[in-house]
Amino acid sequence: MTFSNDNRFVAPTVAMMMGSREAAVDYMTPLGLAHLMAAGHHYGPGPWQGGGARADWTPPYYHRADADGIGFDRSTTGSNAASQYALPLGAEFNEPKLTPEKYLLWFHHLNWDYPMASGRTLWDELVIHYSRGVEYVRDMRRTWATLAPYVDSERYAETSAFLAIQEKEARWWRDACIAYFQSLSKRPLPAGYAPPEHTLAEYEAISTPYAPGNPGWTAAPFRH
Repeated sequence: MTFSNDNRFVAPTVAMMMGSREAAVDYMTPLGLAHLMAAGHHYGPGPWQGGGARADWTPPYYHRADADGIGFDRSTTGSNAASQYALPLGAEFNEPKLTPEKYLLWFHHLNWDYPMASGRTLWDELVIHYSRGVEYVRDMRRTWATLAPYVDSERYAETSAFLAIQEKEARWWRDACIAYFQSLSKRPLPAGYAPPEHTLAEYEAISTPYAPGNPGWTAAPFRH
């Protein structure tokens, strides 16, 4: 590795990185949810954002959350998109009980109390996935904090700063999405799980005018 070949650095760093993708899935798009980001610039969560030129460019089009449940029905009772997959996959994706849970809400609109393989309800499982993603990022920061002896100070500090940003934004994604979906589900959080730090109205009011993709945004000039 370019940072260090010392196994005391390599082993924990590789372990940390190998789980990082699924952590991001958990705190952004768990259980097959998709396209929950803010409109236009796509920076940060915006599952409440509808309107615009096309419905299929908005989060509500994809998550279909309402008082009864969440998810896009792509089975034979919905858009029938599952039938586009060759057998036996098409048959699996057509049935909630056969669909892998990591794809569940991409293919099915299910009640908030739908029973998951864990024995928990869909609502509880959703909150747990969101929270698990944030906790993984916190664990990455804890791991990185032990690795200073094996990395030069500049790159150690830079990575520490990036991980701090990631934890902050993971918590933002987790809390904003839970606040929004709870406003529809009306279910309490599972025992032991912290409520969102702010109200849904406060998350909806967050503005990021300098995010790339916003009208009027200009990239900084390239410097050699």
